[in-house]
Amino acid sequence: MNDLIELEDIEIKNMIYEIRGKQVMIDSDLAKLYHVETKRINEAVKNNMDKFPERFSFKLTDEESKSFLVENFDQKNMETRGGRYKCPRVFTEQGVAMLATILKSKVATQVSIRIMDAFVAMRKYISSDLVEHSKMLINHENRISLIENTFDSFKDKNNHIFFEGQIYDAYSLMIKIFERARSSIIIIDNYIDKNILDILSKTNRKVTLVTNKYNNIDYEKYKEQYDNVILVVNNSFHDRFIILDKKVLYHFGASFKDLGKKCFAITKIESKELLDSLLDKLKCK
Repeated sequence: MNDLIELEDIEIKNMIYEIRGKQVMIDSDLAKLYHVETKRINEAVKNNMDKFPERFSFKLTDEESKSFLVENFDQKNMETRGGRYKCPRVFTEQGVAMLATILKSKVATQVSIRIMDAFVAMRKYISSDLVEHSKMLINHENRISLIENTFDSFKDKNNHIFFEGQIYDAYSLMIKIFERARSSIIIIDNYIDKNILDILSKTNRKVTLVTNKYNNIDYEKYKEQYDNVILVVNNSFHDRFIILDKKVLYHFGASFKDLGKKCFAITKIESKELLDSLLDKLKCK
């Protein structure tokens, strides 16, 4: 009876460790619980090896012993053999159950019941812990997804379409595109008027206007006050383009003076080959 009362004060769950991915108990702890010497535990296994396959019980290697014992116990209290730690034998839940059938004592029976309960409790704890971590992981992934989606919403869209009457939206986007340039802008449009010059007067980027038709009076007046625009006469282009810093290319489906008057699209062209060929045609590489 005293043995069982003393047993109640022992936290068996604190004697369960994870080794090689398995929950196990070491021979010395089992000996303490069964009130026998450790060597008797190992003798029981040695005399019944057929009942203790490796999934029931196994001995730790020298390296495992050193790592495990140093991590979990006071080194000064651990026995050594020739300067090495003694390699303990460990038992899985099935091994403990088998050991109880061999020791055959009242204490062994009672202890085995408590050990089985402790293993079950540990499994429930690990299971609930894994569920909680899974929930945390899912929440974490959801937060990451939300953040990524939020950032995606701020990313520049490559393609835009404007319908008749969206004049302000079209001009607003064009100004935003101009603002993305760090140093230079190339504008290709056969029809340049005062409106585009008004916009360019508010940017400090160097601008090259490639056009065929323009109001010479407007341009001459502009040059008297601003020096950021160079005009190049070239009638070999039909479509409209904007090139930023000789690195980013946009295609406009409408002339800049007609933005928003009819349905049209603004498209960012990702092909470096097309950009280089256009710059080569302009002799701007």
